[in-house]
Amino acid sequence: MAATGSTGWAPGVGIGSGEEIMRTLSRSFSRRTEQYVADDSSSDASISKAEDWKLMPEVKGFREQDEKDNVKGRRLGVTWRNLTVKGLGADSAFNENVVSQFNIPAHVKEGRQPTPLKTIVEDSHGCVKPGEMLLVLGRPGAGCTTLLKMLSNRRLGYAEVSGDVNFGSMDATEAKQYRGQIVMNTEEELFFPTLTVQQTMDFATRMKVPFHLPSSFQHAEDYQRASRDFLLKSMGIEHTSDTKVGNEFVRGVSGGERKRVSIIETLVTRGSVFCWDNSTRGLDASTALEYTRAVRALTDVMGLSSVVTLYQAGNGIYDLFDKVLVLDEGKELYYGPLQEARPFMEKLGFICSPGANVADFLTGVTVPTERQIRAGFEDRFPRNATAIREAYERSTIKADMEKEYDYPETQVAKQYTSDFRESVQWDKHRSLPKKSPLTVSLFTQVRAAVTRQYQLLWGDKATFLIKQGSTVIQALIAGSLFYNAPNNSSGLFLKGGAMFFALLYNSLQAMSEVTDSFSARPVLAKHRGFALYHPAAYCIAQIAADIPILIFQVTIFALPLYWMVGLKATAAAFFTFWIMVFAVTMCITALFRAVGAMFSTFDGASKVSGLLITALIMYTGYMIPRPHFHPWLGWIYWIDPLAYGFEALLGNEFHDQEIPCVNNNLVPNGPGYTDSTFQACTGVTGALRGASSVTGDQYLQGLWYSHSHVWRNFGIVWAWWALFAALTIVFTSRWNQASGNSGFLLIPREKAKKTKHLTQDEESQSPRSSSSSEKTRVDDEDKEAYVDSQLVRNTSIFTWKNLFYTVKTPSGDRVLLDNVQGWVKPGMLGALMGSSGAGKTTLLDVLAQRKTDGTIKGSILVDGRSLPVSFQRSAGYCEQLDIHEPLATVREALEFSALLRQNSDTPREEKLKYVQTIVDLLEMTDIEHCMIGTSAAGLSVEQRKRLTIGVELVSKPSILIFLDEPTSGLDGQAAYNTVRFLRKLADVGQAVLVTIHQPSAQLFAQFDTLLLLAKGGKSVYFGPIGNNAQTVKDYFGRYDAPCPEASNPAEHMIDVVSGTLSQGRDWNQVWLDSPEHTAVEKELDQLIEDAASKPPGTLDDGREFATSLWEQTKLVTARMNTALYRNTDYANNKFALHIFSALFNGFSFWMIGNTVADLQLRLFTVFNFIFVAPGVIAQLQPIFIERRDIYEAREKKSKMYHWSSFVTGLIVSELPYLVICAILYFVCWYYTVGFANDSSKAGAVFFVMLFYEFIYTGIGQAIAAYAPNAVFASLVNPLAIGILVSFCGVLVPYAQINVFYRYWLYWLNPFNYLMGSLLTFTTFGAEVNCGESEFAVFDTPSAGQTCADYLSAYIQGEGARTNLINPDATSGCMVCQYRNGADYLYTLNLKDYYYGWRDAALVALFAVSTYGCVYLLMRLRTKQSKKAE
Repeated sequence: MAATGSTGWAPGVGIGSGEEIMRTLSRSFSRRTEQYVADDSSSDASISKAEDWKLMPEVKGFREQDEKDNVKGRRLGVTWRNLTVKGLGADSAFNENVVSQFNIPAHVKEGRQPTPLKTIVEDSHGCVKPGEMLLVLGRPGAGCTTLLKMLSNRRLGYAEVSGDVNFGSMDATEAKQYRGQIVMNTEEELFFPTLTVQQTMDFATRMKVPFHLPSSFQHAEDYQRASRDFLLKSMGIEHTSDTKVGNEFVRGVSGGERKRVSIIETLVTRGSVFCWDNSTRGLDASTALEYTRAVRALTDVMGLSSVVTLYQAGNGIYDLFDKVLVLDEGKELYYGPLQEARPFMEKLGFICSPGANVADFLTGVTVPTERQIRAGFEDRFPRNATAIREAYERSTIKADMEKEYDYPETQVAKQYTSDFRESVQWDKHRSLPKKSPLTVSLFTQVRAAVTRQYQLLWGDKATFLIKQGSTVIQALIAGSLFYNAPNNSSGLFLKGGAMFFALLYNSLQAMSEVTDSFSARPVLAKHRGFALYHPAAYCIAQIAADIPILIFQVTIFALPLYWMVGLKATAAAFFTFWIMVFAVTMCITALFRAVGAMFSTFDGASKVSGLLITALIMYTGYMIPRPHFHPWLGWIYWIDPLAYGFEALLGNEFHDQEIPCVNNNLVPNGPGYTDSTFQACTGVTGALRGASSVTGDQYLQGLWYSHSHVWRNFGIVWAWWALFAALTIVFTSRWNQASGNSGFLLIPREKAKKTKHLTQDEESQSPRSSSSSEKTRVDDEDKEAYVDSQLVRNTSIFTWKNLFYTVKTPSGDRVLLDNVQGWVKPGMLGALMGSSGAGKTTLLDVLAQRKTDGTIKGSILVDGRSLPVSFQRSAGYCEQLDIHEPLATVREALEFSALLRQNSDTPREEKLKYVQTIVDLLEMTDIEHCMIGTSAAGLSVEQRKRLTIGVELVSKPSILIFLDEPTSGLDGQAAYNTVRFLRKLADVGQAVLVTIHQPSAQLFAQFDTLLLLAKGGKSVYFGPIGNNAQTVKDYFGRYDAPCPEASNPAEHMIDVVSGTLSQGRDWNQVWLDSPEHTAVEKELDQLIEDAASKPPGTLDDGREFATSLWEQTKLVTARMNTALYRNTDYANNKFALHIFSALFNGFSFWMIGNTVADLQLRLFTVFNFIFVAPGVIAQLQPIFIERRDIYEAREKKSKMYHWSSFVTGLIVSELPYLVICAILYFVCWYYTVGFANDSSKAGAVFFVMLFYEFIYTGIGQAIAAYAPNAVFASLVNPLAIGILVSFCGVLVPYAQINVFYRYWLYWLNPFNYLMGSLLTFTTFGAEVNCGESEFAVFDTPSAGQTCADYLSAYIQGEGARTNLINPDATSGCMVCQYRNGADYLYTLNLKDYYYGWRDAALVALFAVSTYGCVYLLMRLRTKQSKKAE
C-alpha cells in the first residue's frame, strides 16, 4: 500500500481555532490530494472563487501537509452521456371511493391499457471533473432531483434508465460498492427527532473512523471527537450540540439549523462526488451564501466533484459555480460554462433586467408570463423548451462541451480511479469483505447502534415511563383480579387465566414494534445510502438493547402478579415462570418487528399484525382447549409461540399438585354429604371416573399437556425467536430510500367527468387556433376586470404599540418580542423581515390572536378601538405550513371556508360565486376538482401555497391578511407570482402583512413598508422601503452600513443587522435614537387618535362564529363524510378486519355442541367478538388525531366552527361504516358457530353487536380526543381495554371477583352488559347433554338406596340446577352439572331471560355515554387564545 497514514478531520497540536476548523474541512476529504498532473479544470487551486473565504489559507496549508504525508488522492469526477430516465405513471390518477372500487368492469377496462411511462430526464449530457462545481437549475418538476439521483448512482424506483454514467473510469455497476463515497444530500431532513445534535453527529462520525489512523492520533475515540467538533464548527452550529434535532412535533433546533445538521452529516461520509438537492431551503440569505462558499473551498482544494440544485439562488451564490445546466420538463436547454449562460439566452432574444437573479432569468425563459422579449425578436424568439434546445444544439458551446465527454477514457481518470480504490481500501477495517462499502467493523457498528438505541429511549422518556407505569398498574390489577386463587378445582380456571394474561399482556405491548419500525425506516434508509452501517447491525443492536429493558418489564410485571395470585410458592417455580414469560415476550417482540420490516406500508403491516394477534391468542390453548381444536385450523397451535409458553407455565404450576374438587365441581356436596367415597368430580378436565379429586398431572394430561415439555418448549420458543430475528435482518436489509413517480394529481372518481382535460393524452388535445387564443386573451382581460370589481375593499386601520411577549422556560422568563410597534393601512403591502429566530412568526401569531400561552403586554387596536369579538374570523392568516384536509378537493376546501366564514346574511349562491372569483384569480381552474392529497401524491408545494392563500381570501377578510413565509420552498418564479398576486390585493384596498426569508431585489421592490426585527424580537427599522429600496438604503448608509451597488438590499440588511456585517453594533439602540423612530411614534399616535374619532371602518356583529351551530355541524359533517368515503384504505381495513375476525372466530368454534365443555366455548366465542376493537381503534385514532391537528392548527384559530361541530362530524361520519361492519361480522359469525336460527334471538344479538361497534368507537375517539399524539393513544389503549376485559365476568366469574371491584367496577363496565346480553340471547334456552367423561359417577352409601333418595337433600339445595340421569339406579349414579344453558348462566350472575334485554338497553345507554365522553374530553383539551393585557 502506498499510503503511509490516513488523514482525516485531524486536529493539529497548538494550532489556533480558525486553523483547526480549516484543518477539519481540509482533512475531511483528506486523501483526495493530488499526486498527478491535474487537468486544466482544477490545476490551479490558487485562483479559487472562494479565495476570500476566511478559512482558505489554512486549507491550503494543510493541503501541502498532506502532500508531504504521501497519501493517495480520492478524486473521481462524474460524466454522463445520452442519459434518459423514465418513471411509471401519468400526471394524474383516479382516487377510488368506497363504492367505485367495486366497479370491476371499469377496472378491467383500465387495466388492459399499458402503464404509461413518463420521461423525467431526456437525453442529458455533462461532465463534472474533480475540482468543479455544477449548478443544476429548473422549476419544480423539471427533473433536477432525478438527475442528481442518477449522478449519485441511486436508480431505484425508476422504470427505465438508459445512457452511460461514469464515476472516474468506473461505470454505474462497478461504482455500487462505493456508495459511501458517491453521496447525495436530499431535500428532506430525516433524523431521529429526540436525539441531540451531538448524539446524531457522534453516531455518524463513529461509523467513518478509518482503520489506519493519522499519525497524530493514538485512539479512534480522539479522532472521532475531533472530527465531530470540527464538523459542528464548520457550519457554525456548535452552540446547538445539546439541543434536540426535533421535527414538526418535537421542539428542537430551528429549521435552518436542522438543515445545517443534514449538510454536515453528509460531509461525514468523506465522499468524492457530492450531489446537493436544494440544500439552502430554509436558510436565510447570509447562511446560504456561507454554505455555498464552504462547498466551493472544499471542492477546489480537495478535488471533489460537486453538483448542486437550488431554488431562488441569489447572484452571490450563482457566481461561485463553474458550470450551469438548465432543465425544463426533463430537456437540457443549456449546459456549459457559467459566464456564457446569460449571453446565450440574451442572444436568443430574452432580456435579463438589471439586478435580477440570473438563475431566475435562466429558468424563466420558457414561462410566457415571466420572460421579457427584446425589441425586434417578437416573431423569432424560441417559444418553448424544444426550440431553445434546438438553438443550443446548433451553438459552439455544445461542441466545446462535447470534448469533455471522453474524460472517463483518459489516462488521468484511470489513474485517479485506481488511487481512489486503493485509498478507500486503506481506510476499511480488515475484517470487512473486499466489496463491502462500509468502513468500521461489525462490532463497532453494533456498539454504536446500541448506544443510540438507549439515547433514543432516554430522549423519549415519557413514552418509556408510560409503558413501564402501565405495566405495573396492569400487574397490580391482574394480581388483585385473580387474588389468592384457591388450590382446589375453583382455582384451576383462575390460575389458567392469570398465566394466560401474563403472556397476553406482554404480547400486546410488543405490538407497538410495528409502529416503531416505520418511524425508524427513513433514517435507516438514508444511513444505508451513506454506507454508515449494515442493517444487521441495527437489528442486532435493537435486540441487545431489548434484553435489559424486557428483563425489567417482565420482572415488574411478574413479581406482583405471581405472588398476589398465589401460584406455586417455590423459588424454582417462580424463576421458571419468569424466564418463560421473558422468552415468550422476546419472541413476540421479534415477531412483530419482523412483520414491521416485511411490509412497505403501515396499513399492510397493521392489518397483518391485527390478524396475527387474533390467531395467536385463540390458539394458545386457553379459550379453546387443545382437545377441542378443529382439524382445519388446529395446525396454528404448532406455529404459535404463545401456545408453547402456555403449556410450559401450566406444566410448571400444576405438576405434583393434588387438587380437591369443591363447590359445584363436586357432586353431591353441602350438609350431610361429607364422605368423599360417595362423591365425584364433575366438569373438571382429567378427573378419573368416580374420583373426588384430581392430580395436577392428570389435569395436564386431560388438556393433552405434559410437565416433561416445559424445557422442550423453552427451547422451541427461542428457536422461533431466532427465526423471527433472522427474518427481520433479511427484510431490513432490503429497505431503501424509494424514489420514482411522485407529484401526480389525484382526481376523486366521482369528479372524473369534470376533469377530462387532465386525464387526456397530450396528443389527443386539439391545438388552439390563433384566433381562439386572441379571443381568450380578450376574455381574460374582461375576467380580470370582473375579478377586480369583486374583491373586498378594506377600510380599517390596524395598529400595535409597545408590544411585549414573554414565555416561561425552565431557565426563567424569556422575552420573544421586545417593545415592537407599527401599523398596516388599507392598500398597504408590509414586509416583516429578520434572520432565522428573530421572532417574525411569533409577532404574526400575537397580532392574529393565535397564542394560547405566555404573557402579552401592549395595545393591539383596530380603528383605535380594542379588537372586536369577530376579529379572528375577520382577519385572514396563512400559516407557514400548508395544513389542509388531504381528502378534500381544492374547490371543496374553498367552499367550506367561504360558507363558514362569510357573514350569515350573505346568500349561499353569492358565497359560492365569490369562490369562483377567487379560483379564477388564483389561476386554479385546472385543478379545482383535484384532491389536495399529500406530498407524495397531490398538489405541488406552490399549488398548496396558493390554496392556503385562497382559503383565507374566500372568507372575505374585512380587516387584514397575515401571511407567514408564503414564498419558502417555492422556486423564483412561483415566489414572484405569489408576491405579485399579494401586490394586486393591496392595490384594490386590502391591508396585507407578510413575513419573508430570501427575497430577490424584484420581490423586495413590490413591498411598501418594512418592519425589520433583530434577535430577541427587537425592532431595528419600521417605515417605507422607498423606490428601489432607496429609503432603507439611505437609513443604513447614514449609520456606516451602505448597500453596495450590485447587491440585493434585502440580503444586505439582514447581513448588517445579524450577519457578517453587524460590526457588533446594537442596531436596536441605533433605531431607538434615530429621528425616524420619533416620527413613527408621532404618526402612530396620530393614526390611533384619528381612527378612534371616526366611526369604525368594520362593523362588528358581536358573534364569535359567522354561522349558526346547526349550519356549522351540517357543513363539517358533510366534509367528514366525503373524506371517509374517499378513504378506501381505511374503510377496506375496517371491513377486512371484521370479515376475517368473524370467519376465524366462526370456523374455530364451528357448530358448537351441547356438552358442558361446549358451554365454555359459547362463552369464549362471544368473548372473542370483543377483540375486534383493538385493531379498529388502532386505525381510527391516527385519523381522529390528524383531523384534530388540522382543526387546532388552523380552523379553530380562525373561528371557522365550534369544537362541538367538529366532534359531531367525526362521530356521525363513522356511523354508516359501523353499521356495515356489524352486519358483516354478524353474517360471517352467528350462523357458523351454530346459534339459534329464530329471528327474535338473532335480531337481539345483532342489536347488541351494533351498539358495541358504537361503544368501542366512542372509547377509541375519547382517548384520541385528549391524547397529545397517536403513540400516546396507542399506549393507553391496552390499559383501558385490558381493565374492561378483565372485569366483565369472563376471566373471573362474578362470584369470584374480588369484593373491592365486585360492587363498583363490575357494574360500571359496559363489557359486562355486552357479555350478559349476548350470552343470554345465545345460550339461555340451549339444552345440555353431558359427555361421557363429564358425568359425576358414584355409588350410594346404603345397599338398595336409589340415587334419587340419596341425592334428595342435595337436589333441593346446592344441586337444584344439576341433572340426575338415572334416579332409580342403586349404584353408578350419573349426575350432569347443568340441565340447560340457563343453569350455567345462573353461575355467571345472569338469573333470568329478562336480564338479556335489561343488559341490551344498558349497552345502548353506554353507547350514548361513551360518545358523551368524546365531547367532554375534547372540551377539556380546547384552550382559549391569549389577549394583550
